[in-house]
Amino acid sequence: MCDEKTEADNEAWRRRRGLTRRQFNTVVTGAALAALLPVTAFAAETTESEVTIPTQDGNADAYFVRPATGSHAAVIIWPDVMGIRPAFRMMGKRLAEAGYAVLVVNPYYRTAKGEVLAPGESYADPAVRERLAPHRNSLSVATCLSDGRAFVSWLDEQSSVDSSRMVGIAGYCMTGSYAIRLAAVIPERIGAGASFHGGGLVTQAEDSPHRLAPRIKAGLLIAIAENDDEKEPEAKTALREAFDSAGVNAEIEVYADTLHGWCPLDSRVYNEAQAEKAWARMLVLFERELA
Repeated sequence: MCDEKTEADNEAWRRRRGLTRRQFNTVVTGAALAALLPVTAFAAETTESEVTIPTQDGNADAYFVRPATGSHAAVIIWPDVMGIRPAFRMMGKRLAEAGYAVLVVNPYYRTAKGEVLAPGESYADPAVRERLAPHRNSLSVATCLSDGRAFVSWLDEQSSVDSSRMVGIAGYCMTGSYAIRLAAVIPERIGAGASFHGGGLVTQAEDSPHRLAPRIKAGLLIAIAENDDEKEPEAKTALREAFDSAGVNAEIEVYADTLHGWCPLDSRVYNEAQAEKAWARMLVLFERELA
């Protein structure tokens, strides 16, 4: 979960590796970011567009990318706390090249259209965290569920989406829980959910994501950062027990030598080897559950 302690851990990790903030900013604002993205084998030609989706709270902007021909299983990608940005568009396109119709959403559409941060800005900066607070506070369990329903309904109307196939969800950081929540509330449409360094998966609340397991029919992937596990070592056990008890096919793993936020390409703690492992496991999940 993103907080000041997380950022202190991440800053210490960067110092140990001799990477300054200036050096990192050069990477995330230049062509080097694209170079980090591995080439997809047998990549499909894609079509991409910026779209607007009506929801009960207004119009959500999103990036929609899909193979240029045919109809395909749909996947919704929810970005992390820093919102929609080039790194997530690149990740969405990579997934589309693997054969999926991918909707990368702006989680903050209620308070801002498009990107809320400039290239190179970081959650590590207290001023950035303060600026993000009203956007982050615009989200709740209720908005997750209402937006999820709206996005699935919109996707089902697209000619490039095969609505006879189940939908996949991928959430990062604060949206990692969305994969579990939506699998529980739309079990007839959500076939796979992937949570990457997701926060709030196990809480004391009655509607904690792990307590929703009996309502889930989807397959799940829960990829946990090592330092998140150190803070909440009991969470993985609670998830395992809940999913096993409910008969949910869930892969739960703590990824060694990773810090919270290790998956996005522009993360200051991006771990290429482990991010690629998590990506590969997501592809296995989607191939199995959305086919």
